[in-house]
Amino acid sequence: MSEQPYHIPALLPQCLDALDIRPGGIYVDATYGGGGHSRAIMELLDAGKGGHLYSFDQDIDAVKRAGKDARFTMVYSNFRFITNFMRFYGVDAVDGVLADLGVSFHHFDTPDRGFSFRTDGPLDMRMNRSASRSASDLLAVADRDRLTDILRIYGELSQARRMADAIVRAREGGKVFDTVGALVETVAPMIDPRKEKKELAQLFQALRIEVNDEMGALRELLEGALKVLKPGGRLAVITYHSLEDRMVKNFLKTGDITGKVDKDFFGRVNAPFRLLTSKPIVPDEEEVARNPRSRSAKLRVGVKE
Repeated sequence: MSEQPYHIPALLPQCLDALDIRPGGIYVDATYGGGGHSRAIMELLDAGKGGHLYSFDQDIDAVKRAGKDARFTMVYSNFRFITNFMRFYGVDAVDGVLADLGVSFHHFDTPDRGFSFRTDGPLDMRMNRSASRSASDLLAVADRDRLTDILRIYGELSQARRMADAIVRAREGGKVFDTVGALVETVAPMIDPRKEKKELAQLFQALRIEVNDEMGALRELLEGALKVLKPGGRLAVITYHSLEDRMVKNFLKTGDITGKVDKDFFGRVNAPFRLLTSKPIVPDEEEVARNPRSRSAKLRVGVKE
């Protein structure tokens, strides 16, 4: 049996086109993952001309898989610290930043990481295993209102309140949510059997986003990318759900994740980016057939003014 790939990079040719890579350019892959995007970028760089790639990942499993190359620096950190590390490495400005916000196959398919409802295991969900709070820890302390907000906002679940009630009641009765199975068992009565996989996926997405502060990290990445990109530099971001896509879309259009428009004295919009396409770039049927998990991928690209 062949080994399950760590991650298949989504929209790879489109990302390379979007970044308009120059052999002597400096680039950032904010989400190394399985290294597919990073390796493809490096192949287009020339160390002799100063070409270099800085790749970020907060998961030690991904970091350990990264190889060594004169054109490459692996940064073991959350991408929210992009400005700090570019300063640390003495990089004044970069030519392009890429971020594929999808969760790696490795995370979904490794039971002891707790990212998937499909297999039982510890209810962890930490991207960074050294982080202090797991999903189990969250469910042990979050109150009913906070849980409701997490499930409604990050999971867009219509049964968010009922699920939160069930979790709190079970916890008060002595139940410990230390496994995937314990959580699934508790929310099962609130799940529509016709939409079981979808609603469980939404539930696990919500908890994962909260545990890893994904929305906060994305905001800091976008703001940091704007700071480190040189004029004419490109920001390319692949999103997989509406919450993060909305943030990226708003930021590229206005420089603000909420979409707040900044205008000058004459009423002209101060937009920090020029959009390459009016609509997001999505996978074609061939890619979706080859990599079903790319189905919801949306690539948005902006050129810094």
